[in-house]
Amino acid sequence: MNDVGSTLLINAAALLIVILALWAYSVKIRDVSFIDAFWAFGMVLLAWATWAQSNSPGARSHLLLGLTTLWGLRLSFHLWTRWRAHGEDPRYAKIMGGVMDRRGWSWSKTSLLSVFLTQAPLLFITCLPAQLGIWASDGGRTVIGPLGFFGAMIAIIGILFETVGDAQLNRFRGNPENKGKVLDTGLWRYTRHPNYFGDACTWWGIWLVACETGIPGWISVIGPIFLTFTLTKWSGKPLLERGLKKTRPEYADYVARTSGFFPLPPKRRS
Repeated sequence: MNDVGSTLLINAAALLIVILALWAYSVKIRDVSFIDAFWAFGMVLLAWATWAQSNSPGARSHLLLGLTTLWGLRLSFHLWTRWRAHGEDPRYAKIMGGVMDRRGWSWSKTSLLSVFLTQAPLLFITCLPAQLGIWASDGGRTVIGPLGFFGAMIAIIGILFETVGDAQLNRFRGNPENKGKVLDTGLWRYTRHPNYFGDACTWWGIWLVACETGIPGWISVIGPIFLTFTLTKWSGKPLLERGLKKTRPEYADYVARTSGFFPLPPKRRS
């Protein structure tokens, strides 16, 4: 395999080409919100790009590739079908409108600079455990130990947790009688964001598999740290909950009794 710098540079160049093509598509349809579906699929592409550059991928390479692909394809398909069914995400419309008003940019410039060229490096950073883990495992240089098996288990739990949570939410939303109501059963009884918790579990698990490779894997901890921060403090939970509090009267009570991230028994109603 190439040295780590060359491998990551090739991956970054490939990602940039795809991102620019998607930006051109967004300009054509005047909607950027499908980028959420690409967020997951883009990490699959980066994992496969790293694996394709391997001379002799071993068991750890296959494991990291498999976990990333399973997580990414499932989530990407889920978000893509949701976008196709419901159209533009109001959150992105608000972001785009705000930037255009403040800066006086055109729609296409705002789409490029505020969405696509912003998402690309963040996606790349989050995927570092898969990229560096696969690179460092080329030629079977390290065997999978207890930490790697534990990480794989955590990642699979995360994928299952997110999959079940998304299925419960889809079923809830599919019932017209639930319009304007809050889902507080199933996994949603224990955390307000089973999907975000599942994402974090998956990438902390993938990192644990990668960190058995030594320094490259340990350095990649920036990926799950950044993802967890994004989901809990930046563009995930805070942005979503601000909107829900305005549109669902029951949501404040749900917040008061339900954990915001880690699954915990709900608090008793006062």
